[in-house]
Amino acid sequence: MRTSLGDVADVIEAAHVLYADEPATSAVLDGYGRRLREPLRVAVAGIVKAGKSTLLNALIGERIAPTDAGECTRTITWYRHAVTAHITMHRHDGTTERLPVRRTDGRLDLDLGSARAEDVAWIDVGWPSESLRSMILIDTPGIASVTRENSARSVEFLVPENSPSAADAIIYLLRHVHSSDVRFLEAFRDTAAGASQTVNAVAVLSRADEIGSGRIDSLVSAAGIADRYRRDGELRALALGVLPIAGLLAEGARTLRESEFIALRELARLDRAEREKLLVSVDRFVRPTAATSLSITARENLLQRFGLFGVRLAAALIRGGATTSSALAERLVQQSGMVALQEFVVDHFRQRAVALKARGVLQGVEQLVRERPRPGADAVLGGIERIMVRSHELRELALLAQLRTAPVALSVDDVADAERILGGAGTAPVVRLGLADTAGRPERDARVQSLLTRWRALSESPLSDRYTAHLCRMVVRSVEGVAADLAGAGAHAAAPGGSVSRDGRRDAGGASDVVLASGPAQGSR
Repeated sequence: MRTSLGDVADVIEAAHVLYADEPATSAVLDGYGRRLREPLRVAVAGIVKAGKSTLLNALIGERIAPTDAGECTRTITWYRHAVTAHITMHRHDGTTERLPVRRTDGRLDLDLGSARAEDVAWIDVGWPSESLRSMILIDTPGIASVTRENSARSVEFLVPENSPSAADAIIYLLRHVHSSDVRFLEAFRDTAAGASQTVNAVAVLSRADEIGSGRIDSLVSAAGIADRYRRDGELRALALGVLPIAGLLAEGARTLRESEFIALRELARLDRAEREKLLVSVDRFVRPTAATSLSITARENLLQRFGLFGVRLAAALIRGGATTSSALAERLVQQSGMVALQEFVVDHFRQRAVALKARGVLQGVEQLVRERPRPGADAVLGGIERIMVRSHELRELALLAQLRTAPVALSVDDVADAERILGGAGTAPVVRLGLADTAGRPERDARVQSLLTRWRALSESPLSDRYTAHLCRMVVRSVEGVAADLAGAGAHAAAPGGSVSRDGRRDAGGASDVVLASGPAQGSR
């Protein structure tokens, strides 16, 4: 059975009736209700100077998030879709204040006025960006900051002690695996989705271009490091994946100006020896020179926007055939690693949005009811338990985590198969089956039957302990679900008004997300 937000809403309503005489508790439950109706909440976190705001700008497709060290970067800032731009400051005392919408060099100027960062609970930015229709992005202060208060704001928001995290999923940026990164991801795993849950975090090797000292093949080196972390490192038990990305390049590519393209084209047209001499280092690039008509200021701007790696790569791509600004922007985005991250967010977070939101809300309601026991509470807890037991999606989330943290009496290949079938590589049917997008119906049906035979045999084997047998039965249930999805997809394709993509994903005809102006009201009580 799939998770139903309607069933979760019924649990919230039952709790509302139970605590109708407690306004503060009712307000918390209202927040959980809003959370169900909103798009997925994805937080961007990481240590100081990891490039969080830069990556957030790349995800949005506009340079709006401030990246300097001002007061606004010490606050938690929500970016959500809105028809017209607006900014609202929410203070800890419950009061709110509309802030003026001003931009400096493209970025928002979030002027807190007389307020201090420690007075602000969060800033809510509504912005008319299509990228924000399907998810809310949350920018957080740096973890492991020299200023302890800054780190505390992010930790208290993302890994609160007495309530579920306000984020449904997290993109965690790191420059290398530091003990602070591991501690934070462990805390987020245990708080955001229950003990030993890894299914709502992805680690990103930000500033990947710096790993290879700005060489054009830097991202290749970074990809190798990311793969090693993903397979063998501590991050395997803490995040679904590890991806390399050149955040500055991604931001620059998605916001490339025509004037910048013209400047990069001039560099690409220089004599090879002159160009390589100019791009040998940052210092050499900004020295006075007769090799190019670009002013020092123009070259400094290119470095600020793309970095030396981005300038080198852009010149190479222009020489390779990117003859327009749009063509260059598209190729730079591809090279930056941004497309892989966006696909990961879709396959692992947005495809599981209902289950991730339901899990966070149910945990919050359960904790609230247990902390405030009264007659009738057992009925609410029973409703929560029924949803958790009946929802295979929620059980898949738990099993995925257990496979990475608990020993299981299966071969390495079988564990890898189980992870894939449970959705560890993505939730599309062909991905779960381990087939190519182009696989036809006979090949898909044959794979389903093969997997069912294999995993049923494992579940019934006398050599399988209780936990292993349970895991195998859940894998069988997932395969059966894939078979049902494929059968439904075939019927949907034959019906008017619906289509199915090559990977088996269903197009429901463009249903839009509901976007409400609410903040982290489900948090501390």
